[in-house]
Amino acid sequence: MLKAAMGYALGIFLASTFYWRNPIAIAAISNLCAGDGMADIIGRRYGSWKFPYNKNKSYVGSIGMTIAGFSASTCSQSVRPREHQPWRSTTQNTPKPMALTITFFSIPVNTTSSFYSSLNTHRAEFLQLLKVKPNRRIRRKLTSSAAMFSDNIVVSDIIATGVSGGIALSLLKFWEQTSKRGIFDQKLNRKLVHVTLGLAFMLCWPMFSSGRQGAILAGLIPGINVIKMLLLGLGIWKDDATVKSMSRFGDHRELLKGPLYYALTISLASAIYWRTSPIAIAAVCNLCAGDGMADIVGRRFGSTKLPYNQNKSIIGSITMASAGFLASIGYMLYFSSFGYIEESTKMVFGFLLASIVAALVESHPFSTELDDNLTVPLVSVLVGGLVF
Repeated sequence: MLKAAMGYALGIFLASTFYWRNPIAIAAISNLCAGDGMADIIGRRYGSWKFPYNKNKSYVGSIGMTIAGFSASTCSQSVRPREHQPWRSTTQNTPKPMALTITFFSIPVNTTSSFYSSLNTHRAEFLQLLKVKPNRRIRRKLTSSAAMFSDNIVVSDIIATGVSGGIALSLLKFWEQTSKRGIFDQKLNRKLVHVTLGLAFMLCWPMFSSGRQGAILAGLIPGINVIKMLLLGLGIWKDDATVKSMSRFGDHRELLKGPLYYALTISLASAIYWRTSPIAIAAVCNLCAGDGMADIVGRRFGSTKLPYNQNKSIIGSITMASAGFLASIGYMLYFSSFGYIEESTKMVFGFLLASIVAALVESHPFSTELDDNLTVPLVSVLVGGLVF
């Protein structure tokens, strides 16, 4: 254990010291962290087929390591503006390694020798490095250049679709396993799927290009889930684990209501409004965080019911408005950091109003009759269209 920890720390230290912000450092750290880590996780779970020359290693583990290391390397190199990738330019000076620069920074300044003067120059470079922050102009250039995984936009979007779909599918399979093993109560498990799936998928939106192509490809991922819900709900496709994790009573016909509306909302929010619209943020956050947390908290602490609806509690409605609003603010800041939207006080109040109205509508009896997964995003879109 000690040997592994020392090797891990030494690898990162040497990469930072001698190959600072260089593709070699990116490859070394990505393969060490993402590659080797995922190889062990996947290999232990699915690695029944061992190598003939090493019975402690599996084929699927090595494949997982290759894919994870490559994906992490690509993401690490691509998310940085080209202005901050000095190895791409032959006219710029190679930046000093961070570990050495920190050493230079610790040298006293009160000296006039040429040696110490040189060290002070490096220290000034370190201070300048700390002050460097990508301004909005650079961030907006990032969003317009579009290609995160490849210089070819189509290839980049295809890779982003695969990565995002893999993340969504992995999360869904995880909750299916918790439902199958009875780790959580079925109702709680269903709401955990409800809360996490849409929000996790929305985190993947920056992987896609900024044009209509990226929006449509992103929308196809939950769109495939719409087709899946139709097939399962109509009984054409049998998948008991999925039905159990997404339904209240284990009836496959339930998937034609709430789960279908849920997937349809996220698909349309991606394809139509996309990450540049606060309406998409409000609709998805009120549906996922708001409605999901309202049920979880309401069932646990909702002893005081609403006077006009004995099936809903005061604490549940307050939780829905609060969770939807806070999630909306979080994603506003998240997308603003990429330059997709510009945060403002007006937008904050717009999110607050949309969350409050959505909570009021969700608490009404007619919302339960129609389905919360339909009424909440519809109201969020309507209110968002008026205030944003």
